[in-house]
Amino acid sequence: MFTQYKYWRPYISPFDPCKPIEVKYFATPPQLYMGFQPYGLPQFQTPREALMAGTLWPQLFSPYPFPIKGGTKHD
Repeated sequence: MFTQYKYWRPYISPFDPCKPIEVKYFATPPQLYMGFQPYGLPQFQTPREALMAGTLWPQLFSPYPFPIKGGTKHD
């Protein structure tokens, strides 16, 4: 199973003057894991849901905030 969130732990020097971020992360778009858009993908039920997500298909939706830190799909 692929996840669209990637993370890594950077090297932290003992001489670093600032407190470093221990874990860094970034999101990759879901279309990277979909070779082509298959026929008959399910769509959002209402136009409002699609507009809030920015796409008609839930499989291509990627929430902006990192979900582990408490973000939600539709803020």
